[in-house]
Amino acid sequence: MPECLCGSTRVLCYGELYTCGMAAEIQPKPQTRTPVLLNKIEASQDVVNTAVIIPKEDGVISVSEDRTIRIWLKRDSGQYWPSIYHTMPASCSCMSFNPETRRLSVGMENGTISEFILSEDYNKMTPERTYQAHQGKVTVVLFVLEMEWVLSTGQDKNLTWHCSESGTPLGLYRTTAWVSGLQFDVETRHAFVGDYSGQVTILKLEQDSCSLVTTFKGHTGNVTALCWDPAQRVLFSGSSDHSIIMWDIGGRKGTAIELQGHNDKIQGLCYAPHTRQLISCSSDGGIVIWNMDVTRQETPEWLDSDSCQKCEQPFFWNFKQMWDSKKIGLRQHHCRKCGKAVCGKCSAKRSTIPLMGFEFEVRVCDSCHESITDEDRAPTATFHDSKHSIVYMHYEPTTGWLLTSGADKVVKLWDMTPVVS
Repeated sequence: MPECLCGSTRVLCYGELYTCGMAAEIQPKPQTRTPVLLNKIEASQDVVNTAVIIPKEDGVISVSEDRTIRIWLKRDSGQYWPSIYHTMPASCSCMSFNPETRRLSVGMENGTISEFILSEDYNKMTPERTYQAHQGKVTVVLFVLEMEWVLSTGQDKNLTWHCSESGTPLGLYRTTAWVSGLQFDVETRHAFVGDYSGQVTILKLEQDSCSLVTTFKGHTGNVTALCWDPAQRVLFSGSSDHSIIMWDIGGRKGTAIELQGHNDKIQGLCYAPHTRQLISCSSDGGIVIWNMDVTRQETPEWLDSDSCQKCEQPFFWNFKQMWDSKKIGLRQHHCRKCGKAVCGKCSAKRSTIPLMGFEFEVRVCDSCHESITDEDRAPTATFHDSKHSIVYMHYEPTTGWLLTSGADKVVKLWDMTPVVS
């Protein structure tokens, strides 16, 4: 066998050459209160669209733009090597893995979903069924064991669900825009659908039909990630507008709490219910851990006014008041704490308001700035850098590990127990 310059053997696997640097084990430095990088997997020829940690196994499943499904198992050397390397007929856009049944459902660019059953040792993959689910790229696939359903959404703007036992189609719902986020609540059979218009739709699914429950919209950009906590009955939505919204679905109060702590598009959300912490990732590589075990305040609605609600100076569209007072109109701003319409002079100060979700400094009026104490400014989130542009994330609560997949074609494994605890 050929050797690398370092003297280690190269391995030829399924027609591809894997070198020693492919999945290097990281020797983490002991640090406090920060994620610890455990491993990097670097052998994909294209972006890994989805990857998951295999519970109770030192393993990872990845699907990629390069049309491959790969199952990586950790060897005694500390490196991850592919125990399965399978090429699909089209680029793999998404997947769902059920550890109990070892059923792997893979959605592709051509609109089909292929299912496989993995062996107990994760060294063999048996084809089970193929669904002709969509006319365009499959954007999300979700296997629901309790219902024996395969839910999927596509760029054809259809939400479909199939029987996983027979493969027969059960129902279809046409969405207003193509879907980028999907969650399902088994107890109530509610599907939560987030789309590119920024809207979240709640549907009640039956065996062969569905009904619209409600829709709500709080994002100015498209919904990019959804996370459902069935215990608290809270839905988290992330968006390309850099924000996260926590929707109180079960409380029937209509409460929506906004979280602002990213500088780029939200790419993944996961809730750790045992510690009441939310993990969010963005495409700029940011990983934020939010403490949700605090009493948060809902952000106020912005008030409308023709003049500053502090000094009463007219805004620039208020021609009558400008003429009457012989004053030049001012630009309108809003205080993020009280929501009042104010001019720049009356809102020159900036402050963080963590309990309202503002971890970065935002505009506040002078009176609100005086009312905010140092205790009010105490952070409720911690910020970390993954050092790659995150495409997808997956959190495994049993181990406390986080997986991030990057635009750099690298999959990173993190120990989150120092920060999620």
